[in-house]
Amino acid sequence: MSQRPDTLEHAPLGRESAYPEHYDAGLLYPIPRAANRAPLGIEEGKLPFVGEDEWHAFEVSWLNARGKPLVAVARFRLPADSPRLIESKSWKLYLNGFNQTRFDSRERVIETLERDLAQAAGATVSVELFDVDDAALAVCRLPGECLDELDIEIDDYSPSAEHLKVGEEIVEETLYSHLLKSNCPVTGQPDWGSVLIRYRGSRLDRESLLRYLIGYRQHQDFHEHCVEHIFTDLMAKAKPERLLVLARYVRRGGLDISPWRATPGERPPEPLRLARQ
Repeated sequence: MSQRPDTLEHAPLGRESAYPEHYDAGLLYPIPRAANRAPLGIEEGKLPFVGEDEWHAFEVSWLNARGKPLVAVARFRLPADSPRLIESKSWKLYLNGFNQTRFDSRERVIETLERDLAQAAGATVSVELFDVDDAALAVCRLPGECLDELDIEIDDYSPSAEHLKVGEEIVEETLYSHLLKSNCPVTGQPDWGSVLIRYRGSRLDRESLLRYLIGYRQHQDFHEHCVEHIFTDLMAKAKPERLLVLARYVRRGGLDISPWRATPGERPPEPLRLARQ
């Protein structure tokens, strides 16, 4: 992998790029997580959560040993404790490099992906390849109760924990909203998504929670950091015994991302892929 500053200033995102036709691991562009975590009071090595960034790539193709094209859908799982995330456009450019590259087997494709992504992220990355009609890719619905029909008035579109209100009753519930929207920190393009919150602790006021989530509507940040922002705000404000925050973002450029962060012992529901993905 080429040596270069891992900052957004030099990232391919928002720049005109030539799409490669041959494999090049150097196209992957890692970005340290620490800079975005510091404002949330999160120290590397002392993460207040466990979690993963789950990616699906729907434009994966390569040539077999005889030159015949093969296609698949890829699922990648990048651990939240990896020191680096991988910038999405560089990931897409990297995958495009497989299009005219020959591999002896499907296993060799997986081995190559796992090796290159692990080097970029600084941690083990799991890779699965699915046939395009595999039942594992079936569309599901989020579990729990939807907040979106609440009739609320909103005039603040910035993510402020001051919007959150907490009651005294201890509950265990799963809530979700399809009204999550944030913006790319480089291009300003909208990132649409759904967010699920599962917790045990003092009851969250639902109107205040929906108002808080809608507050990300004009916020510019990566998907992963938005989820970490929500997690840390909920932990600070409500202090739940258990908490899971999961976002399922809409596919863009053939890639979707679904980060989740949770207290130790919590896991997201699986399998789970929404119609907008």
